[in-house]
Amino acid sequence: MFSLDSRLHQDTHVIGDFPLSRLLLSNDANYPWFILVPRREAISELFQLNDTDQFQLWQETTFLAQVLKEVYAADKMNVATLGNVVAQLHMHVIVRRTDDAAWPAPVWGKVAAKPYDVEQLAKVRAQLGEVLTSDFVFLEADHDA
Repeated sequence: MFSLDSRLHQDTHVIGDFPLSRLLLSNDANYPWFILVPRREAISELFQLNDTDQFQLWQETTFLAQVLKEVYAADKMNVATLGNVVAQLHMHVIVRRTDDAAWPAPVWGKVAAKPYDVEQLAKVRAQLGEVLTSDFVFLEADHDA
C-alpha cells in the first residue's frame, strides 16, 4: 500500500492525483515548487518502476512542467529526482525565474523557506484547477497522504 514519506508529508501540501503520481506543493512560497510521487510501495529509484510506470511518470512530469511554465511565466523549469534526504522516489518540478530568491543557484538551502498562507495556497489550487486535465483529481488539503 502506498504511503507518503513522513518528511514529504510534513514539508508539503497535497494537491491531488494524476493516474500514477500524487502531486504535492512544497511549503515554500519563494518558488512554485511541485513534487510528483509515484503511488507505488517501496520505490526509491526510477529503474525500480516497471516500463509502463516509467513512461507514465515521464508523461506526468513533462505535462506538469509545460503547464507550470505557462501558468507561472517561468524562465526555466528545473526537473530533478535526487532522493538523498527522502529515499521515496519523487520528482521535483520547480518553476524558476531570473528574479527568484535563489537565481541562478539551486533552490535547496539558498534562502529560508517561506510557508504558504491560506490565501496563497487557495490561489495555487485555483490556478491549477484552470489548467489540469480530466485525468487529474484534486484532493482536500488535509487528505491522508
